[in-house]
Amino acid sequence: METKLLLVEDETSLAMIVRDVLEKQGFEIRCASTGNEGLKLFYEFKPDIVVTDIMMPQLDGLSMTELIRQNDKTTPILFLSAKSKTEDVVQGFETGGNDYLKKPFGMDELIVRIKGLLNRNLKEKKEEQTVYNIGTYTFDFIHQTLICDNCKEDLSHREAEILLRLCKNQNNILDNKSVLLELWGDDDFFNTRSLHVFIVKLKKKLSKDLNIKIINIRGVGYKLVSS
Repeated sequence: METKLLLVEDETSLAMIVRDVLEKQGFEIRCASTGNEGLKLFYEFKPDIVVTDIMMPQLDGLSMTELIRQNDKTTPILFLSAKSKTEDVVQGFETGGNDYLKKPFGMDELIVRIKGLLNRNLKEKKEEQTVYNIGTYTFDFIHQTLICDNCKEDLSHREAEILLRLCKNQNNILDNKSVLLELWGDDDFFNTRSLHVFIVKLKKKLSKDLNIKIINIRGVGYKLVSS
């Protein structure tokens, strides 16, 4: 069975190139040129993965993703964008994106990123444990939520992915390099800063329980400790 991919890109020439290359890789492709069209196709086509531009007419890629995530928490979404500041990348992940590829990009890199997201999504669906107790918190990876004292807080995709890895390595060091390579595909300084931003966000969301700490082991990684 072919893997179904939804491509949302308003630059016609780029969309045609990407479609041709991916179809030769065995993907079944549907294309949209606006966020509104992409949202409609998402529910009709039911893709295995979404590749979308951010800056588009009518409805941008971030807003489209936020609407998708209201009902679908698991379909991988890869952003394509010429915007490359740390805050732009963080915003992409916060709205529910799983990966972020900066324009211009090579087609080989795009294929690697797509296959990596599909493989990771399949692996995560097979994970036996998806609910973890962290102090007074309950972390549900599938639904991407933190519950404490009957109060529920939603996590972004990237926050949930990072917290899952911290939970699996609780009281042990989770090294930066492995997380960056697995989730970002590169352990450069730019991505290291993005990881730190998400760690700070997680610390804030876990701050109701003073016995929970995410310790920064400088130059090595992070450790989740709960006493």
